[in-house]
Amino acid sequence: MTKKKVYIISHSHWDREWYMSYEQHHMRLIRLMDDLLDLFESDPEFHSFHLDGQTIILDDYLQVRPEREADVRRAIACGKLKIGPFYILQDDFLISSEANARNTMIGLEESRKWGQPVMLGYFPDTFGNMGQAPQMMVEAGIKTAAFGRGVKPTGFNNAVIDSDKYTSQFSEMWWQSPDDSKIFAILFANWYSNGNEIPVEKEAAVRFWNQKLADAEKFAATPHLLMMNGVDHQPVQKDVTEAIRLANELFPDYEFIHSSFDDYIEAVTADLPENLNTVSGELTSQETDGWYTLANTASARIYVKQKNTQVQRQLENMTEPLSVMAFQVSGSYPHDELDYAWKTLLQNHPHDSICGCSVDEVHREMMARYEKSLQVGKFLADEALQTLRKSIDTSAFPENSKPFIVFNTSGHQRDAVLETTIEWQRRPFSEGSPSRLFAELEKELPDLTAVTVLDSEGNELPCELVDKQVRFNYDLPDDRFRIPYMAIYLTIRVSVDDLPGMSWKALAAVPRTPAQKQADRTIVDEFSFTLENNYLSAAVNADGLVTVTDKLSNRTYTDLMMFENTGDVGNEYIYKQPEGGKALYAHHFPTERKVTVNSALTGEILVTQRMMIPSAADERLLKEQESVVEMRSRTARRNDELVPFTIRTAIRLDKNSRQLTFTTTVDNQSKDHRLRVLFPTDLAAETHLAESIFEVVERPNDVNENHWKNPENPQHQHSFVNIHDADGKGVTVANYGLNEYELLKNRKTVAVTLLRSVGELGDWGYFPTPEAQCLGEHTVQFAFSCHGKNDLYDTFIAAQQFQIPLVVTQTDRHTGTLPAARQTLAVDNTRYALTALKLNKANNDIVTRGFNLSNAEPAAVRISMPGYQAHEANMIEAFKDEPLKDTLAPGKIHTLRWTKK
Repeated sequence: MTKKKVYIISHSHWDREWYMSYEQHHMRLIRLMDDLLDLFESDPEFHSFHLDGQTIILDDYLQVRPEREADVRRAIACGKLKIGPFYILQDDFLISSEANARNTMIGLEESRKWGQPVMLGYFPDTFGNMGQAPQMMVEAGIKTAAFGRGVKPTGFNNAVIDSDKYTSQFSEMWWQSPDDSKIFAILFANWYSNGNEIPVEKEAAVRFWNQKLADAEKFAATPHLLMMNGVDHQPVQKDVTEAIRLANELFPDYEFIHSSFDDYIEAVTADLPENLNTVSGELTSQETDGWYTLANTASARIYVKQKNTQVQRQLENMTEPLSVMAFQVSGSYPHDELDYAWKTLLQNHPHDSICGCSVDEVHREMMARYEKSLQVGKFLADEALQTLRKSIDTSAFPENSKPFIVFNTSGHQRDAVLETTIEWQRRPFSEGSPSRLFAELEKELPDLTAVTVLDSEGNELPCELVDKQVRFNYDLPDDRFRIPYMAIYLTIRVSVDDLPGMSWKALAAVPRTPAQKQADRTIVDEFSFTLENNYLSAAVNADGLVTVTDKLSNRTYTDLMMFENTGDVGNEYIYKQPEGGKALYAHHFPTERKVTVNSALTGEILVTQRMMIPSAADERLLKEQESVVEMRSRTARRNDELVPFTIRTAIRLDKNSRQLTFTTTVDNQSKDHRLRVLFPTDLAAETHLAESIFEVVERPNDVNENHWKNPENPQHQHSFVNIHDADGKGVTVANYGLNEYELLKNRKTVAVTLLRSVGELGDWGYFPTPEAQCLGEHTVQFAFSCHGKNDLYDTFIAAQQFQIPLVVTQTDRHTGTLPAARQTLAVDNTRYALTALKLNKANNDIVTRGFNLSNAEPAAVRISMPGYQAHEANMIEAFKDEPLKDTLAPGKIHTLRWTKK
């Protein structure tokens, strides 16, 4: 009889920050690493230690122990310290597609500076797993993944049918992406601590192994059993080799070895049975009771998610594309600075960080990291703009003009009503005292009554003067001391149509005298409080609800922008409405409407709804938190004290826009509650779509009621969620940093979470988090658009562009080597989402990346870049030995490297 083999892998799952601050965890990491390096020398039987799949641990350690770098390098070279392949252990769903890609790319690059990484997609504690992980791993040369959540193991006695995408009869399985990429996958069915703290005393060891072996064998597909010797922040078990020797004496039918993932994977893949199940797409514990999917972390501390979106959009969609455009002029690209910005951002992406489920100290430090990364991104973008504005020819504009350049750094064409501020006149401090200069410039403001905006061919663009003011500013020249000044600034609103993707267009503002002419039709009918353009009609009713008619498909949607407020006695991980709790709706409270902007270019109606809501949960909640009562068993309800909760929403429609946009501000002085905005659709549909990581995933509207017990079904999104009927008519709800939504059965309603206030971390103890109550003022943004059968993907692109502002830089009138208008990169199909335009670090080839927005249909896509030749590449930017594709398979991630022709 062949012995079963037990592979014991020593590790410590290292959350950089969580229920203690980063530095508290950091100091414990130093002790762990010290112990490891000493143990490698003192115990030759100690095989190796798995460093949790994240290379940042090495940086964190050597920041305090730089003198031990040689010891670290020796341990890695000898195979004692197993590193990589990622930079950090991210949360899949809450960071962007590119952030997921960069985490792998940077992790592999960092790993190879030290030695050979463990080529294992390591997701031990992510809160669900993205559906494109298999394709991303294949693209990175990784053939195996290990994860702890998302799949329900059913055991040998339960039938598993092949069509069941979310269950497996074994802890080993195949995992397949929407493009059919497939990898081997290992589920930590008994968690990544199933071999933790192995006893070295005989009786305790017998009890331990009898239980642990039975648990592992329940799900194992082969005679190779995996035992993970460690858990969260676990110190290394220094006597593990002694414990293994004892286990071999006590259980002669098994062979226990201290091992590594490399050895275990090699052994288990050689003995796989033919009936191994295949799980498909995203794995979010769909076949469970629904309480511990942890998807509500998408709404914990929404301010963190908003800031994350801002920084991601700055780096991915502004700084990098602008730097590529500038590189084509200067030959210089800020690789090192961008690496620094990306690493700083990624440090906020571990699952207990970006998920908002840590103590307050952690999230305070996160906001500082975000700001650091953002400011680097802005600095680099400004440098690129400085290069470009010097090179773009603006000599065609009149002598008295104020030229400025508009950049569309998204991948597709857009029409926009742009608001920007132009410096009109400057007086440096060298000409007099600041106060005198300020007063002199202010006297000139009344004469500035109107401006005209021209393109480089002299065509006049629709334009409005919005504001004018005098204020202080300064220049920081590269070659001399700073120059302070006072200046007149004009804020103008201009309609810029047909601006191609990845392009720029030079415009110029010139003064004019207002002409007496018939006023153009304005956007708002102030009598009926209706916003209207050629695409949409949006009537704001007296109760604040909105009725939208899509003029193109002739379909009307009613009762939109319905604000719902409910209690929450859960925690940062899980929303739990109090038993017997009832929702409060803003349209049942006093509502005011006011037209705040009304012109030919844009219209805006401000809706103010004055709710009164309970100030907090009742006194039972604190007692239940302190006594660590699991949230499902809590009896606390909302208290009887009511406080004002005023919701102010600016509803805006631009001249040529198919999006109705909303900017909602609340001053939250209540605790233990949730605010959502609801968009009933009344569409006959069984499924809906949402943007996820490198895919638009189709999800069922209803849960499996045989398993699901949670009354809520929270889901993750990035820039949008969509629902449409069999005729192709539907709606897309876009957002900015609002990652949680739910598709409600009632009227097929899209519900987007805007704010969630809770007072504790949750999980395994009581950790108060008063700052997670999110008291104070919050502003959120979302948008609504309609579509018919042929323009579904246009609304997806518009939703992504909702997060990407146009970039404007002012310049002067001069000759230049670049034309006044140019497109750097062209994508000819809105079924293709462009996620990156950057340079390859090794040789400065231009890199583009994107994906087919459909998981069901191939997409014919042509991408062109004047003067460059495209080559197929993988996600980590290595050339593929295959011809250039012009049709992308469903769900395909697509990377190209561009060389000069």
